[in-house]
Amino acid sequence: MRRRTLDATNRFPPLRLSILFSYTVRFFSSTAASSDDRGFLDSLFLWISRGLLFCLSVQALWRREILVFDMSYQGKKLINDPNDVVTEFIEGLVETYPGLQYLDGFPDIKVVLRADVSGPSYDKVAVISGAKSCIENLSSGGGSGHEPAQSGFVGAGMLSAAICGDIFTSPPVDSILAGIRAVTGPKGCLLVVTNYTGDRLNFGLAAEQAKSEGYSIETVIIGEDCALQPSQGIAGRRGLAGTVLVHKIAGAAAAAGLSLADVAAEAKRASEIVGTMGVALSVCTLPGQATSDRLGPGKMEIGLGIHGEPGAAVADIQPADMVVSHVLRQILSMETHYLPITRGSRAVVMINGLGATPMMELMIIARKAVHQLQLEHGLSVERVYTGSFMTSLDMAGFSISVMMVNEDILKFLDAPTSAPYWPVGAGGSRPPTKIPIPILHSHARSDEAPILSQELRKDGCLLEAAIEAAARELISLRDTLNEWDSKVGDGDCGTTMNRGAAAILEDMKNHYPLNDAAETVNQIGASVRRVMGGTSGIIYDIFCRAAYAKLKGSTSATSKQWADALDASIDAVSKYGGAKAGYRTLLDALIPASAVLRERLSVGDEPSTAFLVSSEAAKVGAESTKHMQAKVPVVIFLSANFLTCTETSRQSCHFLDASPTPPCMLFLLNLYLSF
Repeated sequence: MRRRTLDATNRFPPLRLSILFSYTVRFFSSTAASSDDRGFLDSLFLWISRGLLFCLSVQALWRREILVFDMSYQGKKLINDPNDVVTEFIEGLVETYPGLQYLDGFPDIKVVLRADVSGPSYDKVAVISGAKSCIENLSSGGGSGHEPAQSGFVGAGMLSAAICGDIFTSPPVDSILAGIRAVTGPKGCLLVVTNYTGDRLNFGLAAEQAKSEGYSIETVIIGEDCALQPSQGIAGRRGLAGTVLVHKIAGAAAAAGLSLADVAAEAKRASEIVGTMGVALSVCTLPGQATSDRLGPGKMEIGLGIHGEPGAAVADIQPADMVVSHVLRQILSMETHYLPITRGSRAVVMINGLGATPMMELMIIARKAVHQLQLEHGLSVERVYTGSFMTSLDMAGFSISVMMVNEDILKFLDAPTSAPYWPVGAGGSRPPTKIPIPILHSHARSDEAPILSQELRKDGCLLEAAIEAAARELISLRDTLNEWDSKVGDGDCGTTMNRGAAAILEDMKNHYPLNDAAETVNQIGASVRRVMGGTSGIIYDIFCRAAYAKLKGSTSATSKQWADALDASIDAVSKYGGAKAGYRTLLDALIPASAVLRERLSVGDEPSTAFLVSSEAAKVGAESTKHMQAKVPVVIFLSANFLTCTETSRQSCHFLDASPTPPCMLFLLNLYLSF
């Protein structure tokens, strides 16, 4: 972005003179014969310099200029020259959407239009809208800055063209005329204009000029703001995001082949049955200008205009549900009677983000708005449109628009359109309530229903003892594991392991069928997944599920089956976690252990001996990780100093979340089969 740094010495002659004078005075001061002379000249230099700088400051303020030497407070924008943002936006828009085009009139004429429409041959009513301006309330500007409105709604079934002004500046008459001439055919043109003085004047003059050229023109003014009391003057209510709904209805009516008079009548009727109110958490930052902190921390403005003009009130930020309730009560107030809507009426609602509001927050607002409209106000909510439709650059906040509808209006709203920013998937009948779909459980045994065997066999008792010993060992290591993890992670590994081990001990009393080794391994995975969370819980559950899939079908597994299960678990962890041997993870302990286990079993060693030898191989593998470079997420971003902090931490293996992870499952199996 071009930095707006003023060359003060060229721009302001007084400063140039003061610098020249200061050098002259300092020269005479340095060559003065006596200290008294030097003192007098120093004082003279100081006072004259101060006076000239004061005059410079007054001049800068008088001309409303800001002498900028440090731009650190300028708003951050991903732009080039602030003067080119609108034309470059239009170029990017038409490159993105093949159905859009623009007139060759940059930078004075900025018009986005349908690529498939040619004025003289167009056989339907053209619908044109422009961006806003606002010159009331000590605020000037309008135009662009509300994207995707209006250019994002150009397309078949919606707008034929959008006239773009500069940022928050009403489009000039020549641009409006150019747009009318480009898309208007024999059936005429409807101008949809938001109720701001600049727009009314410019579009009005353009309409009169177009009529004198022989074009059939109708104009509909949109003013649906419900934030302020009805005006007694000429200004009236501001046009806000509800304008987008009017665009859709007018565009669908035109696409259906209606006459100009009928399209204008549909648009006018729609403008009279919609109400909007907005709430802002911040004001917007214009390209190339400093970010304003007018609202201050912890404040929100109710009824703020989309150009930053003041709203109805400034209040402390409240929970979303409270704010939504206030906004809807204002829109549907029986005192102001903005909307001719009563209980039992059908309505659509638009939740509009103002530019910097995350979709998550907009959906939270939509949730509350729908519930309140239905339950408190008794309306049948037929459609819900949630997204950013008419923004104010990077303003944080939202607006809610409510429109009363009937079957004819719903048909227009549901009619197809190629406009790129009209929400896809919001049309069609909407059920009055959404009941969550029940969760489908596995056909296998339930993770929750008690399946404890009545009497344990010998191998079941041994498995119980092994599980308990492994779990209690992990619990005893909680503080040590936390200390290790604090060297490379967030220091909660021991706490997480302790939580998993405690859940295993508790669930074993009620859920584990210890006579069935495979199902017991499956239940261990379920316990770990339920309470550990994060990457560790998932990894251990994958480990157990893979082993279960290999062991399933045999209640009493052989040593070879256990070895196959261990291999399957290692493969699954590597597949889904992405780690391999040498990546400095727990696999560097498990892979050599598995290899040694298979080797010892193949030469005829007793299972207990084979598993004990394999556990020694696991220790050697874990020890080898202290010389490895991490190759997995999180750990890979840690500096070498962190990865070589202490001898103890270097002996631990790390998996995706940088948590020391002793191969407890291997230890459990070793202990079980050693018996």
